[in-house]
Amino acid sequence: MALMITDECINCDVCEPECPNDAIFMGPLIYQINPDKCTECVGHFDEPQCQQVCPVACIPVDPQKQETRTQLLIKYEGLQAAARS
Repeated sequence: MALMITDECINCDVCEPECPNDAIFMGPLIYQINPDKCTECVGHFDEPQCQQVCPVACIPVDPQKQETRTQLLIKYEGLQAAARS
């Protein structure tokens, strides 16, 4: 499952640098998460780092992007392979 940032985001800038996959970016009004890059930190950390640092807890799982841990690990491996190319 990819994570998402809700409209409760206060643009505090702490989540973006924590993302090991560079999935978080500034959208038109608030930060957003690219679901194609979000692995919920699987492969990097035990917990999603953006959720850990968010002061307003506005980063839930995106119900539209249901993925298993195995699928997230496969996505992580694909992202790592692309980064090496």
